[in-house]
Amino acid sequence: MSDPRYAKLADVLTGFSTRLAKGERVLIDAFDIPDAMVIELVRAARRRGALPYVQINHARVSRELLRDAAKEQYDLLSKLEMARMQKMQAYIAVRGSNNIFEASDVPAAKMTMVNAIMRPVMDWRVQKTKWVVLRWPSSAMAQQAMMSTEQFENFYFDVCTLDYARMEAGMKALVDLMTKTDRVHLKGPGTDLTFSIKGIGATPCGGLRNIPDGEVFSCPVKDSVNGVVQYNTPSVYQGASFDNIRLVLKQGKIVEATSSNTKRMNEILDSDAGARYIGEFAIGFNPHILQPMRDTLFDEKIAGSFHFTPGQAYDHCGNGNKSQVHWDIVCIQRPEYGGGEIWFDGKLIRKDGLFVPKSLQKLNPDYLLGKSK
Repeated sequence: MSDPRYAKLADVLTGFSTRLAKGERVLIDAFDIPDAMVIELVRAARRRGALPYVQINHARVSRELLRDAAKEQYDLLSKLEMARMQKMQAYIAVRGSNNIFEASDVPAAKMTMVNAIMRPVMDWRVQKTKWVVLRWPSSAMAQQAMMSTEQFENFYFDVCTLDYARMEAGMKALVDLMTKTDRVHLKGPGTDLTFSIKGIGATPCGGLRNIPDGEVFSCPVKDSVNGVVQYNTPSVYQGASFDNIRLVLKQGKIVEATSSNTKRMNEILDSDAGARYIGEFAIGFNPHILQPMRDTLFDEKIAGSFHFTPGQAYDHCGNGNKSQVHWDIVCIQRPEYGGGEIWFDGKLIRKDGLFVPKSLQKLNPDYLLGKSK
């Protein structure tokens, strides 16, 4: 018997997130998740009159393919995947993992090659389909979050089935403000960073693209970034783990990058010319997510956080930077993490993780959790 929470989540993904309509084709991309959840997604899509297609993936098999990947092998795969993606109106990816470091021994050169070859498929999916991506709860994720399995599963379904509509008013106000903003100043322990977002715009993320969700993102003018940012959350990227990440930027370019894994970090940032420039600046505010767990889709939404992303910029709200890298790295500014401030055009917008202007206070945890009006 399927867990009733599976059906509720499938309804959110096919309804609120992708708004599937009659006759639309949707690719369900399942990575190491229970068959029961895949079945609920198929059923939910059919109830809306959509046509579901399913791909099943396993991390250990993917690792083996990547370790000795050949260019001609992935050139063909990219063409096949693109042909399929171009037939889809929607894409739902649910990604489980029994070992987040499964790809840690894939050679960096192989990972770089495959990411470059497959990038056009991802770009088409992001730009041309209605899509949503989420993780799946596992014992490995519970360990990352330092919770019991049952506790983590309850947390997961609370986060993923949050009333995301409650974010809409606050997100609109933040988007309006960011659209009018020129200069941004980020301050905090080890962080003193300035840049411009003039003319870039901003995009709200309230459950339509990622689950969990809760951020508004923009992007720096490419050559405007100067200063230093010290991140205080760990990150896992391309199968490797990084702590104590620190970036120094001059005229938009990362000129110094250090971490607990400095050599691998710089290999990633040297993947292509765009990897040392910034492709996203985002402010996170999901009230359920308070601690990092080495999972980007959760960590980038942490209440009171921002992320500042080396690599690819989104076409609809970016600075034109192109890269196979898009590395969301997070800094939490709540008091227990050292505090911090965000300033727009000389005005304090958020202090120690809480929004200051009245128009933005609907993005603070008390409102989003229904504790205040």
